[in-house]
Amino acid sequence: MRTTRRESNEIQVDPVDVLPVKTLDGKLHFRTVTKKSKLAEADPEEAEEDVLEDEHILNKSQRRAKAKRVKGGKETRDGSEVKELSAEESFENKKNRLAELGMLLLSDPEANIRSLKEMLDISKDENAKIVKLCLLSVLAVFKDIIPGYRIRLPTDKELEMKVSKEVKKTRFYESTLLKAYKSYLQKLMAFERQSVYNQVANRCICTLLDAKPHFNFRDNLLTAVVRNISSPDEVVRRLCCSTVRSLFSNEGKHGGELTVQAVRLIADQVKSQNCQLHPNSIEVFMSIRFDEDIGKRDREEANKKKFKKNDKRNNQEEQNQVQENERKKSKREMMSKIRDEVNADYKGVTYEPDAMERRKMQTVTLSAVFETYFRILRKTMYSIGESSTEEEDTTLNPGAFGPHPLLAPCLDGLAKFTQQLDLDYIGDLMNYLKKLASSSSVSTNSKKKNSKLLTVSERLRCCLVAFKVMRSNLNALNVDLQDFFVQLYNLLLEYRPGRDSGEVLAESLKIMLCDDRHQDMQKAAAFVKRLSTFALCFGCAESMSALVTVKNLLQRNVKCRNLLENDAGGGSVSGSIAKYQPYATDPNLSGAFASVLWELNLLTKHYHPAISTMAGSISNMNTSQNQTFLSAVTPQQAFADYSLVKESFEPKNESRKLSNKRKREWW
Repeated sequence: MRTTRRESNEIQVDPVDVLPVKTLDGKLHFRTVTKKSKLAEADPEEAEEDVLEDEHILNKSQRRAKAKRVKGGKETRDGSEVKELSAEESFENKKNRLAELGMLLLSDPEANIRSLKEMLDISKDENAKIVKLCLLSVLAVFKDIIPGYRIRLPTDKELEMKVSKEVKKTRFYESTLLKAYKSYLQKLMAFERQSVYNQVANRCICTLLDAKPHFNFRDNLLTAVVRNISSPDEVVRRLCCSTVRSLFSNEGKHGGELTVQAVRLIADQVKSQNCQLHPNSIEVFMSIRFDEDIGKRDREEANKKKFKKNDKRNNQEEQNQVQENERKKSKREMMSKIRDEVNADYKGVTYEPDAMERRKMQTVTLSAVFETYFRILRKTMYSIGESSTEEEDTTLNPGAFGPHPLLAPCLDGLAKFTQQLDLDYIGDLMNYLKKLASSSSVSTNSKKKNSKLLTVSERLRCCLVAFKVMRSNLNALNVDLQDFFVQLYNLLLEYRPGRDSGEVLAESLKIMLCDDRHQDMQKAAAFVKRLSTFALCFGCAESMSALVTVKNLLQRNVKCRNLLENDAGGGSVSGSIAKYQPYATDPNLSGAFASVLWELNLLTKHYHPAISTMAGSISNMNTSQNQTFLSAVTPQQAFADYSLVKESFEPKNESRKLSNKRKREWW
């Protein structure tokens, strides 16, 4: 209420509040109200402000200052002082205010759309808990009120046109919503750079992109998610990776456009970071689905419609029916036009593109994925070449995630998508895999361990990918896999249980030895002998997988059962090499037929009953029987069943029983 001071105890009331009295002379007399002065009771600064407010009409800046004082709790609207709230009370008040604003927006978004600005202003608070609570509250509101379409703001020409009140109301609602959404995303991008709000901001970004991938500013959200896909923070990295996987698996929400953009962004990041990223950044490619029968249903439906039309025409010609009148024709044409318009509008509203567009997007995605994979392979080969020339340099930095962090997920992806790879590139891929599998983690000259060279598990993966590529393209390729058998034969001696992956070894034994139907006798005998020696040196899981492979090889190759004979001459010398070479690098030159499987005799006394039983069953195989049945257990299943994680076997301690018996006999 604006007032002006007349006397020391009277003030003139604002003319807006009270109507004046007009006399016969034409003069206006305003009513006056008595007021006691508080200058003596108040502080000098507040007294001066009261005097200014009484003597002059409050301007805009003074009104804002007074509103801030009222909002801060120092003064009410009638001028009376209020006690300052404590931190807990202020926190509860702000939390309740957020809840009230959120409930208003969820109940009626169009009527309370202005409340979004007030909610966003609360995020400027100095309390970190209030800021986090505000960000999550606004996230819940946006998830509920964001429409199922992209908002397009009207142009200048459209704004000049006369529209109804409902259209104006809708335009105001959409523009306000989009403006608030934009400011919210800007706040999230700013909070993302701060360590205190990093996890909350990334959670909000990932949730928005996953829930509303069709809405405005999705490119900005996708860029932020891909940027943190290799974050050192595990929580943020898992959030971003799960969001990207969800985009790849749920392409119906965005029509596949975000899949192409995400793959391109990841490929650019791999290139810019020189392949030094976390393995999860490439593992997300495994969630991509490539459909080989795109547009097949549409073509089948079109063909069915054509056949139906032709059948109708033929029937009409045969029966010589009378032509339909013009009304029916016009009505039929009108209905067909309406259907076409409805179908066109439906395609424009839905996010699923046409078959041609989907095929084009799939081609672009596939090329970007394989470009990334081949870049990783070339980078790995280049780093191995550098390490071989700089063996004496021991100060090489392997990187934050290891020397070759992306090689393992790259090989897994190549094994999965090898059917979509062009045959022109398979030859280059096989050459890359052969060179990578032949590298060693120990240099031959200096015998020093080099961190940049491949490990046993990585080299085994290269052999696995080569066999999977050959299996999927069996009719189109003619590649000799002898080099990969040689590498597997040598890697059995370099394997160490704690350092290398036993699952990869078991899978290699299954695919390369158990699933291979055409094998040379010398090569099969060499693997039988080396795997029997291998079973003596390691734990139960490795020994069981090796024995399962030995049994499978002996069942497939009857001549290899000559190794079970224990003649005085040292076995059946039926091979081309008369003496067994245990350290030969080539299985065909080992002369395994000149030896016997004496390892099985020791394995029958193994502490684990399953291994001793398996060794005994292999030893009792008859060379005359032509056993066509094969073992149902694979090396992978055997390794999983007898690994240390799942193994619950406890060997019996018989030494105490023997000592107790001896004591009783002695007494």
